[in-house]
This record gives sequence, structure tokens and C-alpha cells, in this order.
Amino acid sequence: MKSNPEKLPEPAPHRASIGNTFKAVASSFFGVRGRSAHEQDVKSLNPVHVVLAGLVMAGLFIATLLMVVRAVLS
Repeated sequence: MKSNPEKLPEPAPHRASIGNTFKAVASSFFGVRGRSAHEQDVKSLNPVHVVLAGLVMAGLFIATLLMVVRAVLS
């Protein structure tokens, strides 16, 4: 006869800070995020923060490209 050990509730996942969110989005822009880091991100990142960080970083990327093009053409 097997005994049923009591299942302990899983601890609440640690929520990532906005800095961690920007770090995860930046590394995903370059495609250098590892599988274990990705799995940890899925557990801790807030999807709204990821979308906002992606929009901000995409805007910064476009602004940087525009500045470079203007500098080269001038």
C-alpha cells in the first residue's frame, strides 16, 4: 500500500523587475537567450511589461537607425 504524501503548495513565482524585463527583451532582439533563461522568463515576466519593453526598444532602435542615416548623409 502506497502512502500519499501531502502535496505542498508551490511557492508563488518571483516576479521579474522592469530591468529584468528589458534585459530579456534586449537579449531576444539579438537572439542570444538560452533555453533555461527563456523558461525562467516564462515563469516570471509580466506579458504587459514585455510588450511595453518591446515597443520602447523598437522605438529606440528605429531612432538610432535614423540618427545614423542622417549622420552618414550629412
